[in-house]
Amino acid sequence: AAGVARPVCHIQPLPPVDWLAQNRRDFPIQSIGRFIILGSHHDELRPPAGRIALTLDAASAFGSGEHATTRGCLAALDRLAKRRRVRRPLDLGCGSGILTLAIAKLWHRPVRAADIDPESVRVALANAAANGVARFVKVARSDGYRAPLVRSGRPYDVIVSNILAQPLVKFARPLKRHLAPGGVAILSGLLVVQEAQVVAAHRRQGLALSARRRRDGWSTLEFRRRKVQLSD
Repeated sequence: AAGVARPVCHIQPLPPVDWLAQNRRDFPIQSIGRFIILGSHHDELRPPAGRIALTLDAASAFGSGEHATTRGCLAALDRLAKRRRVRRPLDLGCGSGILTLAIAKLWHRPVRAADIDPESVRVALANAAANGVARFVKVARSDGYRAPLVRSGRPYDVIVSNILAQPLVKFARPLKRHLAPGGVAILSGLLVVQEAQVVAAHRRQGLALSARRRRDGWSTLEFRRRKVQLSD
């Protein structure tokens, strides 16, 4: 149109970039409790005695160890392993499988895991194989606790679920039904400002809040189911 300046575009070649190398530089070694999280490009490294290596790359499923919620769950699992044995664990909303790997390496027990996203199921299984714990890990696609793999494994003495506040509230009742008396649930994926609604939903199911830890505006909550329940 008359009087309207036309945009000027310039095209020029960019220098070649090694995107893989750049991704690796952006994913440094991380330390959380006894865990050391390594990208696959560090596979030649051996963790010091007493440390546990989790090898995985930032990819198409959530859970690289960098987010505050993942770190909160890993720290909670590390503390839990120092005070009790676990026989029947579940990772609901497993994403990359990082928490599944942590459970398998802490307790050397079979772990059931589930996620609503089929890509997360694929990635979690691949990461289990890469970390040498595939024999311990079963993963299924599941909307909450509905999949046969999840339902058939109950009751669980530990359930870890790093998802979002609203699904946590929605799943409070099925969580209670799948958690063994005396069992522990580690929940995250919620902001500090969302704590009250998540706590209230689980207290209505008779679960007791036993720990609350905050990191960078995010919260990790730990609940326990009493050993004696009058009703389910």
